[in-house]
Amino acid sequence: MAEEEQRERLFSEFPPISTAEWMEKITADLKGVPFEKKLVWRTNEGFNVNPFYRREDIEDLKSVTSLPGEFPFVRGTKKGNEWKVRQDIVVADFKAANAKSLDILQKGVTSLGFLIEGDGVTKENIACLLDGIYPDCVELNFTTCNSKVAGLLQILTDYFKDKSVNLSKCYGSVNYNSFKGPLVQGTTADDWVKETAKVLIASKALPNYRVLSVNAHLFNDAGSYITQELGYALAWGNELIAHLSDEGLQPGDVADKIRFNYGISSNYFMEIAKFRAARWLWAEIVDAYKPESRYSSKAHIHAQTSAWNMTLYDAHVNLLRSQTEAMSAAIAGVDSITVVPFDYIYKTPDDFSERIARNQQLLLREECHFDKVVDPAAGSYYIEVLTHSIAEQAWKLFLDIEEKGGFYATLKIGEIQTAVNASASARRKAVATRRETLLGTNQFPNFTETVISKIEQGREKDYPHSNDNCQCPEGESLSALNFLRGSSEFETLRLTTERSGRIPKVFMLTIGNLAMRLARSQFSGNFFACAGYKVIDNLGFATVEEGIEAAVKAEADIVVICSSDDEYAELAPAAFKALNSRAAFVVAGAPACSEDLKAQGITDFVNIKSNVLETLKEFNKRLNL
Repeated sequence: MAEEEQRERLFSEFPPISTAEWMEKITADLKGVPFEKKLVWRTNEGFNVNPFYRREDIEDLKSVTSLPGEFPFVRGTKKGNEWKVRQDIVVADFKAANAKSLDILQKGVTSLGFLIEGDGVTKENIACLLDGIYPDCVELNFTTCNSKVAGLLQILTDYFKDKSVNLSKCYGSVNYNSFKGPLVQGTTADDWVKETAKVLIASKALPNYRVLSVNAHLFNDAGSYITQELGYALAWGNELIAHLSDEGLQPGDVADKIRFNYGISSNYFMEIAKFRAARWLWAEIVDAYKPESRYSSKAHIHAQTSAWNMTLYDAHVNLLRSQTEAMSAAIAGVDSITVVPFDYIYKTPDDFSERIARNQQLLLREECHFDKVVDPAAGSYYIEVLTHSIAEQAWKLFLDIEEKGGFYATLKIGEIQTAVNASASARRKAVATRRETLLGTNQFPNFTETVISKIEQGREKDYPHSNDNCQCPEGESLSALNFLRGSSEFETLRLTTERSGRIPKVFMLTIGNLAMRLARSQFSGNFFACAGYKVIDNLGFATVEEGIEAAVKAEADIVVICSSDDEYAELAPAAFKALNSRAAFVVAGAPACSEDLKAQGITDFVNIKSNVLETLKEFNKRLNL
């Protein structure tokens, strides 16, 4: 009784606060600035996000009432949160790949992925590759040429039978991408239904092998927005069920053979919500076909860390990105995860980087115990609202595609590819203007880093693993996805500086107001370091003449005056005159006197509104790099 009384006294001291009271306090603190303008932000996905949410925001949401493992599977398709730790192996030597597989299976890997060139799909090679591996104990996944998938399935079936393995206990996938041509290679695929049906029939002997791949990671790696990746994935999956059903196959049987391969961006909470929404919407789609069992409504999801935001410079930051990405996928309850090694952009991953990639997942599982809690995000007002917001936008996109004739019809007119490429272009512009940050590339770069010597020959293209080298049958030419990474243009710029053999010097002429000159010299140093220029910073100069003399002595190519707005009206013209065209002259900031300065011949300014990429490209041209 004493404990209850103490609890009552405690809560009586903290009475419930209504939303109206919160808003009244926030409005007062904003001092006239509109709440919607200051604190509500609009996502790239097309909906607003509030700064706070309360229980009342989720009271009418239907998805919050289901349990893990229950339809519509928002909270997961499993009773637990186990996921498979997958590592992919590019198979060049089958014996070596086998030895590597056996080794990493002892180091925490529970799912193997094999990337095999089409010519390598033979009985002898597959037997060599799988020697000593128990296919009923480890998930096996294969990617090869589309034309070789049916043959590979037969080889696997025969091999498992020869080993007296129970085929119903073998789990895995063979990655058959029905729309590889339109998405990756820019060609039509008008015979996709017939060819996909052949693959599906060839897989019947392996009931737990998923062979129809919805490779939504292609959209992610090409720079799509989250709702685009989800909406297009749903349309892709529905296209498979709808058309293969017309061929006489049961909708549930088709759904049971589909695996969704999603990418994971660094938008942490949004990605958690995406995977929850993905299970929910896919369950509703499949259920509409009235399958024999609701088991068929469960989305089987593999997730892999994004390629779009990986960087060549300051590559170890890729570890930070992929770690949060793996975290969001694990929390969201996906079935398996691949963490791409941090160095794969510029070289074939080595033992060290592959070990780190494995351990990133093992850390989450063995030390953080993410596998012990089912749907830990459930009940979070923020994530529940995000889940519904993403689901709503993705569903609108799905319906729009269906109204236009379905996924392939929309692919064939290039609408999907164009939309994704447009989103990626907008994101790259955001990177160029620093509205989207890629740490180490467009913000806080490593000033002295050089990378030419570490780039492995053949790794210059932006998406080394966009697919195997197999070509789809020739067809009508279409737009394809553009796999230009977010950092690619900055990297091209900085590589140009490296290869020129001459590193421009940028001199910070710091003068006047202490706080402003330090802040602006730091900003300007980061700005020009993005192009690989050498930055010469200074504590401050007593006079403009002293600063210019030091800049000339340092053989500066660019002089940036860093001071306060009030002081620029006098200091900037004096410095510009003293420099006398011996170097480029730049004003850090956007002072009110800008027009007066321009009238005196000062035309270069760098500030938070600058397009960093275009500004630096222009300086490269002027410096003949």
